[in-house]
Amino acid sequence: MNLFRKKSVTSSSPSSLKQVLGAFDLTMLGIGAIIGTGIFVLTGVAAADYAGPALILSFIIAGLACTFAALCYSEFASMIPEAGSAYTYSYVAFGEVIAWILGWDMVLEYGLASSAVASGWSGYFQSLLHGFGLNLPTALTSAFDPSKHTFIDLPAVIIVLIVTFILTRGVKESAKLNTIMVIVKLAVVALFIVVGIWYVQPHNWTPFMPMGFHGVTAGAAVVVFAY
Repeated sequence: MNLFRKKSVTSSSPSSLKQVLGAFDLTMLGIGAIIGTGIFVLTGVAAADYAGPALILSFIIAGLACTFAALCYSEFASMIPEAGSAYTYSYVAFGEVIAWILGWDMVLEYGLASSAVASGWSGYFQSLLHGFGLNLPTALTSAFDPSKHTFIDLPAVIIVLIVTFILTRGVKESAKLNTIMVIVKLAVVALFIVVGIWYVQPHNWTPFMPMGFHGVTAGAAVVVFAY
C-alpha cells in the first residue's frame, strides 16, 4: 500500500459537492467566523493580562498573520478549486497519509475552536440571565473543575447542539442564518463604538505597553487564537 499516493482532484469527480454558496455568502461566512470570541470575549483578556492599551498593535500583528493565511488559502484555492480545504490541498501535494493526518488535525482544530466560542457565548448568556436575577446552579455553569464545584457548562453544550442541528438543515439554510447573525454582530460593534466613544479617557493609555513588546505579541497570540 502506497501511503503517499496522490489523487487528481477534478471538478468532474462524481463525489464533488454541489456548489450552493456565492461570493456574498462566503464573505458573510468569513466575517461571521472572524467577528466573535476574538472581539467580544478575548479582547478584554488580552488587554488586561498582556498588551494593555497597546492592544491595537496586537490586533495589527494578528491581522497581518490572518492576511498571510488568507493569501495562502487563496493561492491553494485557485490552483485546486475543489471542496476540502487543507485536506484536499495536502492530498494533492503530499499524498494520502499526510492528508489523513491533516484531516484529523482539522477535526481537533474545529473542536477546540468551537469549544472556546461556545464557552465565551455561555459566559455572556449567563451574564444576561444574571441581569434578570436568574442564576444557573453552579455545577452547570462551567467545565469540570471539582475545586470550583462545576461539572459541565450546560449553556455551551446546548448552543453547540443547536448550531449542529442548524447545520444539518443544509449549507444554504445555515448560510442564510449566518448572514442574519453577521448583520446583528456588526450592528452590536457599531453601537458599542458610537456609545463607548464618549467614555474614552486618554489618561488610561499610559503606560502604553505595560508589559513591553512581549505583552503585545502575547496579546496578538490570544486574539489570533479565536481566528
